[in-house]
Amino acid sequence: MKKIEAIVRHHKVEDIKKALVDAGIHGMTIMEVRGFGRQKGHTETYRGTEYSVDFVPKIKLEIVVGDATLSQAVDLIRTAAQTGQIGDGKLFISDLADTVRIRTGETGESAL
Repeated sequence: MKKIEAIVRHHKVEDIKKALVDAGIHGMTIMEVRGFGRQKGHTETYRGTEYSVDFVPKIKLEIVVGDATLSQAVDLIRTAAQTGQIGDGKLFISDLADTVRIRTGETGESAL
């Protein structure tokens, strides 16, 4: 099993969710996060005063998939999140040792 952590733009979350659900990949957790990479923040003007916004608001998605569906999930997320602009985000993929469904006690991929 693999865990995909995707840092993406706010307005792309619904596109990503729809692409994954249409492909039969269910279950995700989302969090509002802030950070920066090459985008390095931006400046905003509020009541005539310019402010530097160093940490850009993003959404972090966490999705757990079986090894067999990893490449499909990564391709779907990348395609749905891509705008071609700096700040589209990143995908981080890591191994999971185990998963346990609390309600039934199922473990492994059957718990997904």
